Amino acid sequence: MASHILVTGGAGFIGSHLARRLLERGDRVTILDDFNDFYDPRCKRENLRRLGATSDLAVVEGDIRDRPLVDGLFAKSRFDGVVHLAARAGVRPSLAEPILYEEVNCIGTLHLLEAAREHGPRVFTFGSSSSVYGINEKVPFAEEDDIVAPISPYATTKRAGELLCFNYHHLYGLRISCLRFFTVYGPAQRPEMAIHKFTDLIARGEKVPLYGAGDSQRDYTYVDDIVDGIVAAHDLALGFEILNLGGSKTTTLSDLIGKISRELGREPRIDYLPEQPGDVPITYADLTKAERVLGYSPKVSIDEGIRRFVEWYRDNR
Repeated sequence: MASHILVTGGAGFIGSHLARRLLERGDRVTILDDFNDFYDPRCKRENLRRLGATSDLAVVEGDIRDRPLVDGLFAKSRFDGVVHLAARAGVRPSLAEPILYEEVNCIGTLHLLEAAREHGPRVFTFGSSSSVYGINEKVPFAEEDDIVAPISPYATTKRAGELLCFNYHHLYGLRISCLRFFTVYGPAQRPEMAIHKFTDLIARGEKVPLYGAGDSQRDYTYVDDIVDGIVAAHDLALGFEILNLGGSKTTTLSDLIGKISRELGREPRIDYLPEQPGDVPITYADLTKAERVLGYSPKVSIDEGIRRFVEWYRDNR
């Protein structure tokens, strides 16, 4: 039976991929997005254009900080589930605007949880982040690891969002999955993120900023794999779970630049820069729990994912 699902941030990178998957399987989707200027809003408009016009898709332009708007949307729409992806994203920008990140990522999330408590639905999926692990000496990162040292306002707000979600599960019985995404990439990735940014710079022959020695490591996860995990978590309607969604394989920054360069057929020009505050040396997902609970298993390797991204870039530049 088809469901009516609210996807906050649904015009963005991950949200638009999720919306497509839900529509393809016959669900109704309402997207709530504020089309802010964190990056060019035309990118989000283009994401929506690619979804096409269908009676099963509704788009509401609004801010999750607007409590009357959120409450009214829930009251009239009677959603069967919420996937909450709207957020101010990025570690480095959060250092410059910590109050904005707190307002959007915490207060905005609280507005959605309150609306769900008041009007339904009982099924709520929260997009969290691997950044909550901070400088975690134990690798790979597992959900039961102590989260005591997030090192950016962004990471702190995502951990706070998880705790708010637990409150609403414990107090009001909402069935909530908090999904910790590990460096998601793929077609339509946000332009400021590393793979998109590096691809664009190398393709145009401009210098690529490399912070530190290039030995920092990230667990890059292709967007289709992330969407698999989101859909599985939503459909299972778990009581309360925190789950990693990653690729479970690390790639150094230097190796990443090399892979992109080889796919483009161009030599990179490197601009060596100091390490940045808020950056962590490694992210690496332990997927044991996600495999057991969701049947989650990433399918797209970093090499295949880079190939697909570069193909998309060439078609859309």
